[in-house]
Amino acid sequence: MDFSKEYGKKRVTAEEAVKVVKSGDWVDYGQFAAQAVVLDKALAARKDELWDVKIRASTRAVNIPEVVQVDPKAEHFIYNSHFLSRHDRQAHDQGLCWYIPIFYHENPLCYRNFLDVDVAMLATTPMDEQGFFNFSVSVSYSRAICEKAKIAILEVNPNLPTCLGGREEKIHISEVDFMVEADWPVPEIHPAVPTEGDKKIAEFILKEIEDGACLQLGIGGLPNAVGALIAKSDLKDLGIHSEMFNDAMVDLVEAGRVTGARKNIDRGKNVYTFSLGTRRTYDFLHHNKMCAAYPVDYTNDPFVIAQNDKVVAINNCVVMDLFGQVCSESYGPRQISGTGGQADFMFGANRSKGGKGFVCLSATRPDKSGKIQSRIVPTLPPGSIVTDSRNLVSYVVTEYGLVNLRGKSTWERADDIISIAHPDFQEELIQEAQKLKIWRRSNKIY
Repeated sequence: MDFSKEYGKKRVTAEEAVKVVKSGDWVDYGQFAAQAVVLDKALAARKDELWDVKIRASTRAVNIPEVVQVDPKAEHFIYNSHFLSRHDRQAHDQGLCWYIPIFYHENPLCYRNFLDVDVAMLATTPMDEQGFFNFSVSVSYSRAICEKAKIAILEVNPNLPTCLGGREEKIHISEVDFMVEADWPVPEIHPAVPTEGDKKIAEFILKEIEDGACLQLGIGGLPNAVGALIAKSDLKDLGIHSEMFNDAMVDLVEAGRVTGARKNIDRGKNVYTFSLGTRRTYDFLHHNKMCAAYPVDYTNDPFVIAQNDKVVAINNCVVMDLFGQVCSESYGPRQISGTGGQADFMFGANRSKGGKGFVCLSATRPDKSGKIQSRIVPTLPPGSIVTDSRNLVSYVVTEYGLVNLRGKSTWERADDIISIAHPDFQEELIQEAQKLKIWRRSNKIY
């Protein structure tokens, strides 16, 4: 069947498309590297005609949205994000972005059951011969958004790679109201350079990874360091089941470490729900039958994750207290990122046969004056968000060592956590642990 006539009827300019937005509407921009760009600019141009238009997105990879830039008092557009990128964080610090707390795997459920979507504006690949548009590097919960939307507008971009599923990786032209053609470059996120501390942490983790392990790597210098070490190791038959697919994973596949041959589900497939990387990663994913993009309620469902054996989940955190509580998303009350999928994969790794969930942090950080502060603290600073409850935390790693808190009492936890703190802060932490009544006289002396 030839869908070109239907395409021609639904193809409009960005300016025409955004006329459907009314004051008070909820508008969705999509996520990560496949968000509305030309539609955002066209909507911003309507600022003086609209009031209280509420926008949802996640991890804006391009820039601060135009609707935010033109409305410094947030009177016309109210911008909300499920996970703060650098650009979202800048807007948040100006009081122009609001965070949406959620476990990442629950996003599709929340859209389908609880949220209103008046207009969806999502970036996709061009239409294929069967009339389908691919959600590309942001499968995530894009399908759920479109299903709930009263009006669905696609921003069609030939630069986006086609990412094979899985499921829910595409939408048919019959389900779309309008298409707008665009030609912007896909945002690239270059790998962060690992610090010396990252490299030491990676060495501790590498010793815990076995042949046949199934990997989840977060974003940042540490996962890159781990990926680099694994690529040079003699580990065999590793699998990938991760929310994000990035350059480090391309390295692992090309080094022959990843085959997926021992996975219990999706055997032989590299499973993910979104990608943020360089053009090298996007080109690798394009029509790659080794890879399967699934919606996040599959990739991040802890009970799906746990079906694979030896799941290894590696994630960073901001600060940790002596009870084992982990904050990975805020400095006190200042939101800097989000819960994302960290708790999903910690839970899934804990339930996996032979699974290991790692919370990683450098032991210290400089404050605004340049003074070195411990990132292991007696109690979390006021306003800090608990990303991983103490009941969920197993392996904790700093550049000073690795400990496993699973099943341990409060005094055992305090002892272990202090043992991997920076030596200059250990005595002070012991004193605070005593005040908190989580220290015994028989505990170690550092």
